[in-house]
Amino acid sequence: GDGDLGISMSAGFSAVASYLKTTEEKDLGRLFMSCSSKFNEAAPSSLGTILSLGMMGMARALKGKEEANLLEVAEAMEQGIQKIMDKAKSKPGEKTILDALFPAVEVLKANSSCDIKEAVRAAYEAAAAGSERTRNMKSVHGRAAYYGDKSIGILDGGSVAGKLIFEGIYKYYSR
Repeated sequence: GDGDLGISMSAGFSAVASYLKTTEEKDLGRLFMSCSSKFNEAAPSSLGTILSLGMMGMARALKGKEEANLLEVAEAMEQGIQKIMDKAKSKPGEKTILDALFPAVEVLKANSSCDIKEAVRAAYEAAAAGSERTRNMKSVHGRAAYYGDKSIGILDGGSVAGKLIFEGIYKYYSR
């Protein structure tokens, strides 16, 4: 890519954090739709668009709800991932952010009846393992695909971002 992934993600998540500090929105669907917009405006990059799509998928799943349990959140995340896969025409195993997000959400859903701290720890571990697996994959999407076999041995930046999302969630619940 352009080497600005970290800068883009920092800008996008900072914009979302600023919005969340000031909004009075209670509808989780509208909240996630606004977060999607704020993120995309602040992080106008491929991964910024991809994450915005994921938030839009979550928004649709949470529309009209003012609260959600862990299973509902995991199911909303699944819908976000599905939106990413549909729009980006990608799937897990193709050296993308999905390699971290998909297993993390599967684990989160499977552990949704557990203590939330344990569930998010397990999801974070799944995201980290999924990201690490991209090291042995060949890139097939985006600019990294131009490098073909030379991309083997290098972690996918998007998968690292996916891992960091779940790391942040885990750290929040570990306080």
